[in-house]
Formats: sequence, structure tokens, C-alpha cells
Amino acid sequence: MKALKRKTTRTDRTDSWHPYAWQVQSLLLAYPDEEFEQRLTLAGRVAASLPEPVAGPLLRFTAHAEQTAIADLTTAYVATFDHRKRCCPYLTYYTHGDTRKRGLALVRLKQTYAEAGRRITDDELPDHLAVVLEFAAAEPTTGMRLLTEHRAGLELLRLALNDDGSLWANVLDSVSATLPALAGGDREAVLRLAAQGPPEEQVGLDPYASSPVFLPDPVVGGPR
Repeated sequence: MKALKRKTTRTDRTDSWHPYAWQVQSLLLAYPDEEFEQRLTLAGRVAASLPEPVAGPLLRFTAHAEQTAIADLTTAYVATFDHRKRCCPYLTYYTHGDTRKRGLALVRLKQTYAEAGRRITDDELPDHLAVVLEFAAAEPTTGMRLLTEHRAGLELLRLALNDDGSLWANVLDSVSATLPALAGGDREAVLRLAAQGPPEEQVGLDPYASSPVFLPDPVVGGPR
């Protein structure tokens, strides 16, 4: 692949390197199974062609992961995303909490995928960050819109992972570098989420209630 030397831009438009970045980030945020080593090799090759603010965190991730046993990566992944509620990878939770509105948001998100000719299996939640990034890699314009709509939640997740010293904080740093800088409204949304947390009304999430959802605790403090 020819190296892409463009400077990272902070607008709502997409550049030719965005799909490559989002695909690699999606792969690295997936569960580290027996194919993870191959994904690391691919990620390292692609990251070398990306703008430095996007590539740097990815290369830090791959360098560390390549020196870590898969069993240890698996344990760390589960401990981070399954057992630490504040590190929730499901984006609509940050905007809607465990409420009926979240269930509707999940339906709309799945419809957005279907309208673009992309379908996910019934055992996947469409708002998992790895799924959203994979969609964005295939449909960059719509994908950029979805990611920027969830900018506050992404920032809160990034901060939580960095506070925990998680290896996957590097991937979130890279995701953030592909998106527009936090504007005034986004910063206020992050501060509000950090202080108040998502809505707390407890209702069913059918048709997704059978899938596990790990909910985050509010993070104290604003964006860095």
C-alpha cells in the first residue's frame, strides 16, 4: 500500500486513509482470538501508511501486544470490557442509558446498516464500537456521521481506558485522532456525562435484551 502522507484533518469530511484506519481499529477492538496475531501483523503494516496522530497509538498497541501472550491479552480484554463497567464499548448507552430510547436507537442503527446493504448477526449489538468502526470502514461518509454523533461517549470511554492504564486506550486515542476536535457542545456533553452519567430508567431493550450489555460508571472529570 502506498504511504499516505496527508496531515490529519479535523473536519467532518473523510479522507482516503480513514477507511484503513477504522478497519484496523475495528480489528484491534475485537476479542483477541486465535486469529489475533494475524490481525496484529496486518494492523502494523497498515498503520505505517497512516498519519502519525492516528498511526502512533496503533503502533504502540501492536508493539506491546506482539510481546504479550494471547491468553494474557484475552484475560485483559475480558477484565477491561466485560468486568469494568466504566469501560463500556456500547456507544448508545452513553446517550440513552438503559432506557427505552436506547432500544429505539439500536433499531435505527441496525436499519442504517441495512439501508447501506450491511447486515450484522443477531448475536451482535450494532452499537459495539468495533462494529461501528467496521461499518465506517465500508461506508465512510455515514460512518463518520455515526462516530461524530457519539463523540461525547467515545471521549468518555477514551478517558476511562486511559485512567485505567489499559492497552486499548491506544486504540481509542487513534479513533479520536480520526474525528473532528471536540467543539464547545461536545465538551459540554462530555462534562455532563462525566458528572451525571447516562439516563437510569430501567426498561427492556427488546429485541436486544438477550445480549450482554456491560454498563459504565460515570467518570469524574472533563476531557484532557
